[in-house]
Amino acid sequence: MTDTTSTPTPSDAPREVRLVARPVGWPTPADFELATSEVPELADGQLRVRNVVMSVDPYMRGRMSAAKSYAAPFAVGEAMGGGAVGVVEESRADGFAVGDHVLHALGWREVAVVDASSARVVDVERAPASAYLGILGMTGLTAYAGLTRIASLKEGDVVFVSGAAGAVGGAVGQLAKALGASRVIGSAGSAEKVRHLVEDLGFDAAFNYKDGPVAKQLREAAPDGIDVYFDNVGGEHLEAAVGSLNLGGRIAVCGMISVYNDTEPSPGPRNLARLIQTRGLIQGFLVGDHYDLAGEYAERAAGWLADGTLTSRETFADGIEHAVDAFLGVLKGENTGKMVVRL
Repeated sequence: MTDTTSTPTPSDAPREVRLVARPVGWPTPADFELATSEVPELADGQLRVRNVVMSVDPYMRGRMSAAKSYAAPFAVGEAMGGGAVGVVEESRADGFAVGDHVLHALGWREVAVVDASSARVVDVERAPASAYLGILGMTGLTAYAGLTRIASLKEGDVVFVSGAAGAVGGAVGQLAKALGASRVIGSAGSAEKVRHLVEDLGFDAAFNYKDGPVAKQLREAAPDGIDVYFDNVGGEHLEAAVGSLNLGGRIAVCGMISVYNDTEPSPGPRNLARLIQTRGLIQGFLVGDHYDLAGEYAERAAGWLADGTLTSRETFADGIEHAVDAFLGVLKGENTGKMVVRL
């Protein structure tokens, strides 16, 4: 992984990453295959897109399993999918011209044939293509919906977010401050990430969860308790947040990366009875249920980006041959901000 700005030269024979075995526990490179794509002729209403950037995200681990979930599992032997931005090379759809940059869901491949109904044009003069996979895309909307609709954030709330140096977590902290939180606390997995949260993203406090029990460190960072917890991690973090929850506190469960690769069911928080005392609420959510907020968020986010209230950091991998390594890196917490693969 690198933060260089070199642009790989597209291959004449486009490639894709296929899932060849369903991972048991932690995924390994042997579960994937880099293969040559077969790009079909376009039908009416379709676009041929050469991808420029693609996203790798923790939720993709769940789709590698055959277990029933909110989205269909990736098919073994076929290319996977995920967010991507690319340039239209051929169009048989009204409203899309050759040279347009479009956001779509057929990542993990260098060239994709995309139904125009599932693509939208993005303005790369306004923001880099990668921003539409992160702070201006699903990542930012996830943070916004979780805070405003699920956690009902109020001015003056104390907010705690786990996985705070990740793409969603970093957006949560900044958006919470922009929306009037009185104090924002984040947890991350290294001293450098803790520094990044406080010095670069404006968190009021942050701690390294590897330095000691999360509950103890959270009490020290939020001695008067928390009103909102945005959960990206689960496990010990969720139990600690329940323990620090104030009266009427709210917990928005976005992800539980700490348990995604477990082969046995993980124990639940042992202190859920505290929700009775605090009248606390805990709710899971999926960003796909809240796309009606996309326009509102885009307008507000554009203003926050323009005035410096909101910023984003990205970790880049170059070339589709490094996409699997980038994905495994996300599961291990090797990224700061959004992990993006440049193609």
